[in-house]
Amino acid sequence: MTINNHSGVQLRIRGKVQGVGFRPYVWQLAQRLQLHGDVCNDGDGVVVRIQEDPAEFIAQLHQHCPPLARIDSVESEPFAWTQPPADFSIRQSAGGTMNTQIVPDAATCPECLVEMNTPGERRYRYPFINCTHCGPRFTIIRAMPYDRPFTVMASFPLCAQCDNEYRDPYDRRFHAQPVACPACGPHLEWFSAGERAEKEEALQAAVSRLKAGGIVAVKGIGGFHLVCDARNDDAVALLRLRKHRPAKPLAVMLPGDDGLPEPARRLLTTPAAPIVLVQKRYVAALSEGIAPGLTEVGVMLPANPLQHLLLQEMNCPLVMTSGNLSGRPPAITNAQALEDLHEIADGFLLHNREIVQRMDDSVVRDSGEMLRRSRGYVPDAVALPPGFHDVPPMLCLGADLKNTFCLVRGEQAVISQHLGDLSDDGIQQQWRDALRLIQNIYDFTPQRIVHDAHPGYVSSQWASEMNLPTETVLHHHAHAAACLAEHGWSLDGGDVIALTLDGIGMGENGALWGGECLRVNYRECEHLGGLPAVALAGGDLAAKQPWRNLLAQCLRFVPDWQRYPETSVLQHQNWNVLARAIERGINAPLASSCGRLFDAVAAALQCAPESLSYEGEAACALEAMASQCAGVEHPVTVPLDGNQLDLAVFWQQWLTWQAKPAERAWAFHDALARGFATLMRLQAEERGIKTLVFSGGVMHNRLLSARLAFYLHDFTLLFPQRLPAGDGGLSLGQGVIAAARALAQK
Repeated sequence: MTINNHSGVQLRIRGKVQGVGFRPYVWQLAQRLQLHGDVCNDGDGVVVRIQEDPAEFIAQLHQHCPPLARIDSVESEPFAWTQPPADFSIRQSAGGTMNTQIVPDAATCPECLVEMNTPGERRYRYPFINCTHCGPRFTIIRAMPYDRPFTVMASFPLCAQCDNEYRDPYDRRFHAQPVACPACGPHLEWFSAGERAEKEEALQAAVSRLKAGGIVAVKGIGGFHLVCDARNDDAVALLRLRKHRPAKPLAVMLPGDDGLPEPARRLLTTPAAPIVLVQKRYVAALSEGIAPGLTEVGVMLPANPLQHLLLQEMNCPLVMTSGNLSGRPPAITNAQALEDLHEIADGFLLHNREIVQRMDDSVVRDSGEMLRRSRGYVPDAVALPPGFHDVPPMLCLGADLKNTFCLVRGEQAVISQHLGDLSDDGIQQQWRDALRLIQNIYDFTPQRIVHDAHPGYVSSQWASEMNLPTETVLHHHAHAAACLAEHGWSLDGGDVIALTLDGIGMGENGALWGGECLRVNYRECEHLGGLPAVALAGGDLAAKQPWRNLLAQCLRFVPDWQRYPETSVLQHQNWNVLARAIERGINAPLASSCGRLFDAVAAALQCAPESLSYEGEAACALEAMASQCAGVEHPVTVPLDGNQLDLAVFWQQWLTWQAKPAERAWAFHDALARGFATLMRLQAEERGIKTLVFSGGVMHNRLLSARLAFYLHDFTLLFPQRLPAGDGGLSLGQGVIAAARALAQK
């Protein structure tokens, strides 16, 4: 190629281009094409300066990108060299804030795994091996751009051999920021009742404790896991006892994916390496205590080198549950883990690489449906739908349970990792830390705060303290809008009919909603009908004790309820006092809650405990019971009474129908789906609408969603897939609603 004096071209490359080996890739491509210039990271992505015509370079740039990279745009402009370059080089990156995308943490790549298992290699059995294609990213960043001095790896000066690899453009670790080896990098430590060990001895001590039936706290990339042998009934029972987690399912890490269905295997082996829910029949030899009463179990494969080493040594499934006391935030520091978990764990397998950002394991179904979006997916940006341009910067605070927050600006949104229940002080601090970092690295200063309409939410109180204009969004409008945004529904796409089903959320005029049919676009939400409002007997206790909801349903819809054997569960409770409180409206607010209806039916079938130990426990048990039935002809209906579902008819038919418990559970799901489908069809046909949207936490119920799809197959149906149907996706919904309203005012 001909060099044209001092003139050149500067290319601005945006996308997922930092921390993925992109600069070495550019350098190698430039060498092949015999180009002169340089490449560097900055706050907007990657800048390439070339003296020659860049056409061939740009054409080839997209063809062989590194595995974790993604190019969103390449912008070109003239550039004048003060001194013509003699070759092509990688320039030192400058510090600063970032408008490009940060890369999520990535599971160990095949090349590193082979190297770690090859005797004689420098990193043989090294539990912190990584390269440009894998390893920690977001969890170790302090500031951008993504270079070693701005990460926790600044505490580990490179040895001569690692430094040579880091500087060698032909090496897999060229500019791999977490690069390390046994000579210069992090190392393992073992603590147990005065016993201490380091490195390989620490690993072997942990393995010995696990093989003896013990519980070990293991530090990972984004937090701690509590680990035990998943086949050992006693170990699993002891873990549940110590952690005060009597029934909530435990995730299991498998040595391999043999026997699993192909869709699950594909998800498990992606760089995100999430927990994937599969049918129990695919996973052999697990303790019955792993997921009691349920048909699915969450499985994962090793996602980091230490986990690979543990599984190789144990060669059996291991429980991998979050390293926290029940109801407390997971630990991210060694000191916090030693303090919080000393009464649970028999030993601690720690290391001295700091965790900056807590990052829980992501959870998906084998269908790809996202249940919890965190490690491996965050902080990937989400493109806003067509029509959303130049959106002013907004901070959207999400809900108080399963919290995420969302930054919206320009044409994209960045959704935080799953943070959890904001009522906990520790999680509030982790929330602030996450917000501070993400705002800093994206150079994000909000002009408006968007929050849920519930004035009692912690997030709503925070909004009032931020000294910025605020905007409230109805909870269920946000649910529907999040699903629309995920599917790329354009700003001018018009109205849809939405079904939003969950526990409760704030509706219009202070009403508590949870089973609503809505006419929705990004700017507006009109209530069309849904479930009738029923008392939440005992207020918040109604979400924890299913029998309270059965009593409330009976008092409202079944005058002769005491003659049915399904209500015998109430005879063991002090129901008379509660009935008088409901009658007088004492601590019994009305709510049209689908979640509490599920609880009531579960209580009637006695598949739910008297008091729930985790959110959704009764509904999960009811779905599991229904899954034992392949389908059945039944007389149960939920007809319409105007624009509301008639639950009086449902209860009369359901209570008098004699059938097996599994058949009655299936019939409830089917009848409820058919009732909602009838309402949605009526409202849609009345308005000439062809697209239906489904969201809210109840939509994670596979059977209910499948029956809705069956009855409404002739419409275009939008279900959440890449974002959680529950409150984990709510912050994006708030963002697109507020953005649409802001753009309408321009």
